[in-house]
Amino acid sequence: MGKADRALPECTHGVTLRGKETILLAEDNPDILSMTKLMLEGQVAQLLLQSNHREAIRLAREHAIEIDLLITDVVMPEMSGLDLVKSLLDLYPNFKHLFTSGFAADIIAHNGVFDERVNIIQKPFGIKNLAAKVREVLD
Repeated sequence: MGKADRALPECTHGVTLRGKETILLAEDNPDILSMTKLMLEGQVAQLLLQSNHREAIRLAREHAIEIDLLITDVVMPEMSGLDLVKSLLDLYPNFKHLFTSGFAADIIAHNGVFDERVNIIQKPFGIKNLAAKVREVLD
């Protein structure tokens, strides 16, 4: 069984990510980047990883395929997640985004992201919650 054929662990209770989407993940914490990569790997057509927003922008500009979803931390050095989303809208006007945060709602609001229409998942998150939220945002 190859990576692409691997099923999600039982703990997802029927939630599946498997699809044709390309996800760009921008996360400055190497442990969270690695953990999220493991959760998503093999479940989407392509997973692009970057540890900072500047590199995420560079990768998005060089990437030949449409990016369907950006998963980014709300608070990162040099640029907020919201600023990253705004900078990618010219390249990918139809892409969706999911913010991650380990901060309280007041910190998130200070970074301009707090709104009930904004897709956000609180850290720490597990594979079940991440899979459900990613599928919800993509669908």
